[in-house]
Amino acid sequence: MQGDETKDLIGRIALGDRLAFAALYNQTAPKLFAICLRILRDRAEAEEALQEVYISIWQRARSFQATSGSSSAWLAAIARNRSIDLLRARKPVADELDSAYDLANSESDPESKAATKDEGRRIDTCMEELEADRAVAVKRAYVEGLSYQELADQFGVPLNTMRTWLRRSLLKLRECMER
Repeated sequence: MQGDETKDLIGRIALGDRLAFAALYNQTAPKLFAICLRILRDRAEAEEALQEVYISIWQRARSFQATSGSSSAWLAAIARNRSIDLLRARKPVADELDSAYDLANSESDPESKAATKDEGRRIDTCMEELEADRAVAVKRAYVEGLSYQELADQFGVPLNTMRTWLRRSLLKLRECMER
C-alpha cells in the first residue's frame, strides 16, 4: 500500500468513514498482525492485540498528522506499543515460579509426622490418668467444641463444677506432658 493512500484512509477514518476503516484494515492487518505476533509469541494474544490496535486507530485517527511522519510507521508504533503493553500485563513465568517456592508445603515432613504421632501418644497416655468422666468431658470440650453449659447438662452437674473439672483436668494433663 502506498503511503499517500494510507494517509488518505487515516484522514477519512478521522471523519468517521467506516469504508475507509475497512479498506485500511484489509490492507494493513497482515503486517500489523505480524508485529503483534512477533512480540507476543502467542497467536490468540496477537489476535486480541490486533483488535485493540484497530480500536485505537479508529479512536486516534484524528491525532495523526500526515506531516509528522509516515503512516505505516504510525500504525506499526500503535501495534508495537499495544503488544508491549499486553506483554507487560502478563505475569512473568519467573514470578509464578518464585511465588510457588514461597508457598508452604501442606504435607508434613517425616520428622514432623513422627513428632506429632509421638505427641499424640503422650496425650493419650496422659488422658488415661484422668478419671473417665473427666477425660470424656475434656475430649468433648476441646475436640468436639461443646460449651461448658452443654457439658454440664450432659453430665448432670452444675456449670461451675464443670468448669472446675475441666480446669483441674487441664492442669493434670500439663503436669503429665511436662514429665
